[in-house]
Parts: sequence; structure tokens; C-alpha cells
Amino acid sequence: MKKVLVALGSNSYNVYIGQGLLRQAGSRLKEAGLSGRAVIITNPVVKGLYGDILTRALSREGFNVSALLVPDGEEQKSLETAGRLYTELTAVYAERTTPILALGGGVIGDLAGFVAATYLRGVPLVQVPTTLLAQVDSSIGGKVAVDHGKLKNMVGAFYQPRLVIADIDTLKTLPAAILTEELAEVIKYAVIRDRELFAYIEREMGRIKSLDEEALEEIVFRSAGIKAGVVEQDETDLGLRAILNYGHTVGHAIESASDFRVGHGAAVAIGMVAAARVSHRQGILGRDDLLRLKSLIERAGLPTNVPPVDMGKVIEAIRHDKKVRGGRVTFILPRSIGEVFITDEVELALVEQVLAGQE
Repeated sequence: MKKVLVALGSNSYNVYIGQGLLRQAGSRLKEAGLSGRAVIITNPVVKGLYGDILTRALSREGFNVSALLVPDGEEQKSLETAGRLYTELTAVYAERTTPILALGGGVIGDLAGFVAATYLRGVPLVQVPTTLLAQVDSSIGGKVAVDHGKLKNMVGAFYQPRLVIADIDTLKTLPAAILTEELAEVIKYAVIRDRELFAYIEREMGRIKSLDEEALEEIVFRSAGIKAGVVEQDETDLGLRAILNYGHTVGHAIESASDFRVGHGAAVAIGMVAAARVSHRQGILGRDDLLRLKSLIERAGLPTNVPPVDMGKVIEAIRHDKKVRGGRVTFILPRSIGEVFITDEVELALVEQVLAGQE
């Protein structure tokens, strides 16, 4: 087992990473000062896989456990679903000291986190992420939210968990296509802050894709450590934390322009390569690093070029990106593998050129 401390003063917490950690959940909660009643929020698929394991682990340590189910899907990340969960929490007598355990991927983590932040003005939150993306990214850092209308994460808060339990055994039940998509975020972390992690992924791609436990634990640990370091310096997303959006400006635009037929990981992979090409065209990123990035993304099984979409829609979506300030789009560009910088000095004409394949 490995451990990452997210050092935020009175809001500090540990991220536990390793095999078999669901079975230790009860003792971890007690170490964090939690006891009594506990409520698991999850979806039916994850409950079928891991709900009993987690319930037994909590019950062994004296917790009175209830489970609330949310149907699968992004559309459940809504104020309506949150309202239903408030009613159900009341029905199981959840109190101010009752921890909510978010067992699942990013949707469950965001939704259950939002509910924990707002029910009775805040109850303890424990993130129990079961996907690679949730383990390395969304479960750490305290961003919780629900969607509103067509706007993602429109209503939310910064609300740090009491602890995070990342059991890498849960990654073994992920469909191979989803694991591939989520590798994009691990590559993102390597590019923004850890050249050695990038080299590790290059060397160990075969072991990672074959779900080797040691390799999975290492990439989750290294990625979580990077996320923790960034959050410690910019907890409420006022500056440095923007680097975590590397690849996402173009990625979100491609998702939108394709009516979400292009998955998030694939779109971010394309966005990372596009940003690297822009940096190279500006004379900043070396060609060797550009080719290494492109090669690693391809070896992961992810795309590096834009699929057939309306380029006008892509550029228009970029213009409406939430990071636009004063009419200028903020981009995260790599200076080298392991270092990125924030800039608003990128012409959209250049972005359009690199997306069209003109390196």
C-alpha cells in the first residue's frame, strides 16, 4: 500500500492506494475519527461488484451501514437526484457526523460529494473511487458539483473529503476500452509535472494494459501525488490548478462538436497532441518531445488526430470555453515533457491549422 498526504491545514487528508483496501475501509474510517452510522452512495453495477465487500468491512468495525442507489449515467448528476438523496438520507437518520462514502467513478464522486457538502450544511465525505480516472483525478482535490441544464458542473462547491480509499483491485473489472480512455489522464499528469512518470509509462505500457498490480499502483500513486501537490498550492482553482486542464480546452470542444460521440479520454488525448503541436509551432516544445508524446498516446490505444467533425463547431466551442478571460482563450502548453505553462497568447487560426493536421 502507498499513501499520499493532501496537506491543506485543517482540511488535510490521506489518499490510500493499493490492493484489498476496500476490506480495510472500516478501520481507515475509524482512524480518521469516524464512527456510528455510514451511508454508501453508489450505482447498481458498482454495488453488485463491491457493495457487499465495503458493507462488511464497515460493519466489522461497528458501523451501521445503509446504501443509497443512483442509476448509472451522467444525467443523474443533477439537482433533482441530489434532492431525492437528501430525502433518503433523512429516512435512514443520517446526522451531521454520518459519513457519506462515494463508491464509484466520477459521476458518483461528484454527486455524492455535492450531497455531502450540502446536506445538513456538510457531513463527512469519504471518496472510494473505482475507476482509474476517479482514482488519479476526480476523487482528489475537493471539487464537487452537479450539472444544470446542458451545463456541466454548474452548481458545486469546494469540499475536501476526510480520506480517499483507492483500491486498485477495482480497476480489474473496468472494460478495456474504458481503461484505455482513462489512461489519457495519467499521461496528462506525466506531461504537466513528471518526466520520470512519462518514461515509466513508456517502459511499462504492456504491464499497465495487462492490469499488473504493481504497475497500476505506481501510476495511481504518482498521479495522485501530482494532483495533491497542485491542489496544495491552489485549493480553490485561482491560478496554478489550471495546468490540470492540459488537453482539455481542445478536448472539451471536440466532445461538444461531436455531440459526445468522441469519449472524454480520446478527446483529451487529441487535445494534448494539439497543444503540443501548437507549442512546437511556436518554437517552444522540441520535436523529439512532441514525437514521444504522440507515440505514447498511440501506444495507449488513443487517437492523436481529430475525427470527422465540423471544425467550425470545434473552434466556436473553444471560444466559449470556461477559461476564456477578456475574450482571450487560456491554453496550457508543454514547454517540455514534465513542464507546462499557462498562456493566452495563442491564435485560434494556429489551433485550427494544427487540428487540421498541419504540424
